[in-house]
This record gives sequence, C-alpha cells and structure tokens, in this order.
Amino acid sequence: MVFNRSLLAKAALGPAAGAVLMAFMASGAIPAYQMYSVALAAIYTIVVLSVGLLAGWSGIWSVGHPAFFAIGAYFAAYGSGHGWSLETVVLGAVVTGTVLGAFLGYAGARFSMLYIALLTLAFTMVTLELVNRWSSVTGGDQGVAVLQLRSSLGLGTLAGGSTDSQYLAVGAAAVVLALAVPAAASGLRMRLVAAKSHPLAARTIGIAPEAQSALAFAVSAAFTTFAGVLLGLITGFVSPDPFSLNLGIALIAACVLGGVGTIIGAVAGGAYLTWNPSLSSAVGLPQPVVQGLVLVGVLLFLPGGVVPFLSAPLRSVLRRVWRRPASTPTKPNPAVDLAPRQPAAATATTGEAAVVLRLEHVSVAYGGLKALEDASVSLRQDEVLAVIGPNGAGKTTLLNAVSGLTGNGRVSGTVDFAGGSLLKARATARRRLGIGRTFQHAEVFSELTVAENVLCTRRWITARDRTDVARLLDSVGLADVADRRPGELPFGLQKRLDLARAMAEEPKLLVLDEPFGGLDAGERALLAQQIRRLHAQGTAVLVIDHVLDDLFSVAHRVLAFDFGRTIGEGTPDTVLDNPEVRSSYLGTVGGRAELPERVGERSVLRLSGVGHTYGGVVALRDVDLDVREGVVLGIAGANGAGKSTLAGILHGSLKPARGSRETGGTVRTSLAPEGRALFKTLSLRENLEVAAYAAGITGAPLRERLAETTEWLPPRLRDRMSVPAAGLSGGEQQMLAIARALIVKPDVLIVDEPALGLAPALVDEVYDRLVRLAHDGLTVVLLEQLLSRAMSVCHEVAVLHEGSVAAQGRPGDPSFAALAEAAYFSGARETAATTARL
Repeated sequence: MVFNRSLLAKAALGPAAGAVLMAFMASGAIPAYQMYSVALAAIYTIVVLSVGLLAGWSGIWSVGHPAFFAIGAYFAAYGSGHGWSLETVVLGAVVTGTVLGAFLGYAGARFSMLYIALLTLAFTMVTLELVNRWSSVTGGDQGVAVLQLRSSLGLGTLAGGSTDSQYLAVGAAAVVLALAVPAAASGLRMRLVAAKSHPLAARTIGIAPEAQSALAFAVSAAFTTFAGVLLGLITGFVSPDPFSLNLGIALIAACVLGGVGTIIGAVAGGAYLTWNPSLSSAVGLPQPVVQGLVLVGVLLFLPGGVVPFLSAPLRSVLRRVWRRPASTPTKPNPAVDLAPRQPAAATATTGEAAVVLRLEHVSVAYGGLKALEDASVSLRQDEVLAVIGPNGAGKTTLLNAVSGLTGNGRVSGTVDFAGGSLLKARATARRRLGIGRTFQHAEVFSELTVAENVLCTRRWITARDRTDVARLLDSVGLADVADRRPGELPFGLQKRLDLARAMAEEPKLLVLDEPFGGLDAGERALLAQQIRRLHAQGTAVLVIDHVLDDLFSVAHRVLAFDFGRTIGEGTPDTVLDNPEVRSSYLGTVGGRAELPERVGERSVLRLSGVGHTYGGVVALRDVDLDVREGVVLGIAGANGAGKSTLAGILHGSLKPARGSRETGGTVRTSLAPEGRALFKTLSLRENLEVAAYAAGITGAPLRERLAETTEWLPPRLRDRMSVPAAGLSGGEQQMLAIARALIVKPDVLIVDEPALGLAPALVDEVYDRLVRLAHDGLTVVLLEQLLSRAMSVCHEVAVLHEGSVAAQGRPGDPSFAALAEAAYFSGARETAATTARL
C-alpha cells in the first residue's frame, strides 16, 4: 500500500467526524435519549460496511451476518459473566468470526450466488437455533445480561449500557471507516474485484478465487463480530430477537440503499437501519413493509444507491477541474525499456537456446471427446512458435494445458517448463513460475481501471510497482487512459491491456490466444512489433491465431493441428505447402454434387455496404452480397472471418450497424445456427412445435407442417419423435436443427456450419439432404469453414476474409479455384479486383 496525502486526508475524515460527533455528545448538544441511537447507528455502519464491501468487492451476498453479529454480542455477555477482559472478549469474538467466515467463504466459492445465499441462510438458522437451545450460556429466549468488561491494558472498565460504551462504539466506527479508505486503494481490493469479475482470467495472474472469497468473508465476519461485541456493551442485554432473518434482509436493503461497495454509503445504510423504526411509526406501517417499499424504490429509481447518485455530479465537476483533458491513446513507445533480462542461455552442444517448454504425448479428454491427442511440442527460449489449425482443431486446448485451465478435462502426458513438471501445478502457481497468458476476447477486469488491471498482478503494491506499471502501460500505448475503465475503451485498446497484464512481472513464456483477432491493420502491425520486442528481450512466445499473414510475420516456426493432433510443422514459408495442413483449412471433397439448374435470376436478398461491430470489434466491412432465387450460395471463410454475423444479418435477426438489407418482396428466411441451439430437454416433436408456435403456426396448419417436415427427416429420426434431443448424435441433432428451420416453409434457408464436429459419413448425409432441398427449389445460403466443401455443393461461392468479401465467383469457373484459395488465406485486395463475374 502506497500512502499519499490525498489518501491520508480521506482516511482522516472518519476519525475527524467521529471526534466531532463525540464532542457534541459530551457537550449535551445531542440529547441523552438520542445518544443510544447514535451509537447504534455507528455499530450498524460497521455491519453494513462489512456486508456491502463483501458484496461489492467479492460479489458475495450474505444473509448470514446476523449470526456473526449475534456471536459477538453473546461473547460480550458470556465474557462479562466469567471475568474475561475486554481484550479477551474482542479477540475471541473476532477469531471465531474469522474462522467461521473463512470456512463459509471457501465453501461458498464453489457454488453460484444462489447457493452462497442458501449456505449463509442455513448458517444463520443453525446459529439462532443454537442460541435458543444453549440456554445455559445464552439464556435462551429470555436473554442474558452484559455486566461489565475490564480492560487488561489499564483502559478502565466498561459497564453494559453505559455512556462510555456509546463513546467506544462511535470511536470504533470512525476507526473502521478510516481503515476502509486505504483498503479500497489496496491490492487486496483489486484482487478481490478481479476474482469476482473474471475468475478464469484471475487464475492466470496468480489469483485463486476461492482463496479470495475465503479471505474477504473472513475479514467481513471479523468486523461484524466486533460490532456484535459493541452492541452487547451499549445495550447491556442480549436476546435472540435482534438477530432474526429480518435483520439479514434489512442489511442487504441498507447496502443497496446507501450504495453497494461504498464507504459513505455504509454510513447512510447504518443511519437508515437505526431510524427505520421511527420512520415506520411515523407513516403507520410495519417495518418490513417500509423496508420493502424503500428497497423497491431504490432499485427502480436509484439502482446504484443514494450516495453514488448524489456524489456523481460532484465527482464529475472535480474530475473536470483537477484531471487533465482526456487524450487519444498513443502508439506503443518503443523507447521504453522493460527491464530486459540477460539473453537466454545456450546449450553447450548445439549453440541453440535451451528448451523452455516441452510437451510430450499430451492428451486432453472431456468425457468421450478427445480435444487434444498425443501432442508433442517443444519451444526454445529464443523462439516465437505459432500454432495454426481450423476451428475445433485443439489449439486453445493446447494453450489451456500449458496454462492449467483445462477445467474438468483429463490431462495425460508430460508438460515440462523451465526444467520442472507443470501438470501438478495449479493455474495460479504457473503465473509465479513465469507463464503469462492472454485471451481471444481480451478478458479484462471491467470493474478495475486500466492501471489497476495490471497492478492486481501484485499482492502488495509499492511505489516501485506503480512506477513499473506506468512504464509498462506507456510501452503499449495505454499511459493516457490508465485511469479509465476497460469498458470505455475500444476493443483494440482492451487487447493491449490484456497483453500488458500478461507482460507484467516479466514472464519467461507468453501464451497468446488469437491476439490479432478483431484488430484493424494498423493495430495488428503495432501488435506484431510488440511481439518482436518481447522476443528480443528473451521472452519465449507461444501464439495461436487465424490471421495467418500477421501470425507468420512474427513466427519462427509453425505447428499445425487438426482434430486434436499434430498434422504438420515447418517455417512460415513452407508449412502451408504440406498437403495435410492445406486440406485441414480448405478440405478435400471427391467431386461436385449434382446441383439443380438455376431456376431464376430474381434477387431475393441483397446486402449493400453492410458493416457490423461488437463493442469496437469489426466483424464485417462493406459487404455487398446478392442472394438469387433457387441458388445455393456458399459463404466460405476461416474461423473469425465474420460468417455467423453475416448469417444473422441475412436472416434479419441482427440489424447491421451500417449498410442496408433489402428483400425482393415478402421473403421468409430461416436460420439453422452454428452449434444447432436445440432445446436439449425437449423431444424432437416439441423442438419442431416450438419453432412453429414462434412463427404463429397452430392447429391444422401445424399438424400439416409437422407431417411434411417429419418426412424430410431420415427414418431413424421419424421413429424417435418423442425422444429428447439430447439423446441424438451430433449428425442427427444437425438434421433436427435444419428441420426446425424448415417447418416455417422459408423462402431462404440459412445454414451456419452444418458440418462442425461431425464424422465424415454424417457430413455427407447432412449435405445430401441440403442438396435435395435445392432440387426442391429452395434458396440455400450455406456458411462453411472448408472452402472445398463449399465449392462442391454450391452454385456460387463468396470468400470472407477478416469481415470482407475477398473473392466471389462460380466453382465451375476454372480460374476461380486458385483465386478463392488465395483469398481464403490472404484476402489480398488485388484478389477481389479480379473476382470472377457471376
């Protein structure tokens, strides 16, 4: 933790306010009958702060805090009756709360928010039952008195219900608020928020979400039990009534009212809890009714809470006054030296750098599916190794095996890194060993600033850490946006942030998952330059991507995967010459299908200048496409080319950000999406009926459509219409997905990746049935990853490359095949200029 004047000034506000309040209490300005309420508000402030920060920083909503509150109060009562000192009571209560809180936090981290709430609910119910039954200690429902507690440090004696206890409560709340201020700026808060925001990404930087949940719950419970001791002292009597489940609900309401995760909001929440009975009496309504109305009102009109709502205008003014104007993020600064290490050690026998990563016969299986099979990979310290392959080839699984993110997958084989075995090391430990990782979609921590996203890689943050992070952000062009949230930045800058976080702490190995995806040409060039700099500084790089031109520009060696196994290896200049590698992208099909002759030239769908983005990620660029009646149109492209986005726009379910979609009259479109999207628990018939109902088809027309659509299915499915869709094979599920799209009798059928994940025999069956639909006169748009398959079953083919139509023509044209293949891999603009005319 780095203390500065601003932080110290904020932390001093709590003690200053407490001192002023106690001065008013001593002067008699606050009536004696109100001093108890002030002390109670101070105690509730501690509890609301504990619950609110736990929810805001860790995402854990607890209804178990009344139990911790009760534990502290009964510790005070028991200790006062058995001669315990004040310090012993406080220590015993806090330790007990810490241990129980850590247990609940660790156990709850394995479950969803609902199960955590149920777990804490059960804890409160058990605790309250124990309080009622253990009457020899707690007095049961009759309660027990808090007599007096003498300080063993010579600080005097506190009698239950005394004025001194009220002063202690106010002073304690002031100190707790002061402690919360530096905690909010600490690495602890950053790591808690990181674990809550993205548990998987948090593991890659050494943060264990379950450990963070246990720590957060332990600290929250400790302060709540401490507040319970104070409650026992100011009341002088403890009974079960104040600790009911109603208090748990009221605490959550108070947190939401004040502002979850805010310090001042806890003060507002504590005041609300204290004076809610008076408010209820004033309006003549029961307390639960008033609490419910207040909570509903806040959720509807002030979802962020009262304090954030009122303070937002002030923060905006202060930001304009004190902060410098926001500037455009700069390009990465090549002059910034990232503390280069010594060059990698060379082996004594070959003169080459030492092997830093070695995988031998590694397999990863999920149930009966082998995502990676017998993979062997070696990576030298001075090398950038690229891994390529089509969608589903096993590339990401390979990276996950190195990063320790295989989840429930069964991993076998040997993975050695820097001379030690990795397979038994947790994902969090691999970061400490020197492995940094980025993700395909820039999985950043949205609730932290850009600087905090990198700082949270440190457990304890020092001034030097902040300086190092500032230099790192400058090196990747993020220095000017260090105080902004990732959600305020375009996708390209989020990618830079993901890379900066992986680069923090100077990893020996950097694992990059599709770093070029979604970036424009300028951003890709900057990223390639950054990768070369990292390599020059001695970092080994393992990278996968579908943007082959940029990937090959930084790679020394290329490894090709398909169906979870290695199929080829070579330099960037030679790897695509391997027939097996080339066919994994383009496919191999024996001959062209017997397609029907064209039945018309009328345009049924036309896209003009269509472009689309997702949060700054460009998916489509200036797409012009004409779908003609009776034609089987193939859209071929590698994974990430924009095919699924194009399918949604053609279908009409996705509105393009730019350009227009026009239809030739009334045209009904239907989409069989990638991945099928079936309702697995519904039967085959029910899946078809749901689609018909959605289109407004009922009664006799529905029965007629069901009969027609069922006839299209193969006999083995027609005889199993009552079987749940989950019981079908992959190919059978694909045919059901197409049948579901057909039941509405579309004019245009759009099928996205129908062969994905299917065995060759099933692929042939699915495509035979699609060709049969074309013979029946249906217009079909087929989106396909394998170029050769699209060329074999389509009248026309358009090749997508990075969201643009790079080539378009007829498969029967002898000159188009080479043109389409070049466009598939490079997407060169000169290719499009010579596209075969339709």
